[in-house]
Amino acid sequence: MLHVAKLTSIADYFVLCSGESERQVRAIADSIDETLSTQHLPPLGTEGGPTAKWIVMDFGDVVVHIFHQAVRDHYGLEKLWADATRVRLPAGASAAPVKARAGSTKSRASRAGR
Repeated sequence: MLHVAKLTSIADYFVLCSGESERQVRAIADSIDETLSTQHLPPLGTEGGPTAKWIVMDFGDVVVHIFHQAVRDHYGLEKLWADATRVRLPAGASAAPVKARAGSTKSRASRAGR
């Protein structure tokens, strides 16, 4: 299941998704990285242990958290951002090409220096 939350100072969007195995979590991260890198939008940073139970990818305006389902259930980040406006995407939705937005609230250059 995938949730996208609209935020304020940390990022424009905060994406939470999960996989059923460490291999699936890594595959999701690899797919996101490959898709956005081909559009010249590589992550500013990626964090995640070798066990791939939780991977965080920072794309400046968007921060993606990819969890192993048990870890997602344990930490419940959805509760921390309960006041954020949620955008629920349908399961199996294909990734549409991403275009850089004009007038974004946070520039990639300013986020890279933090």
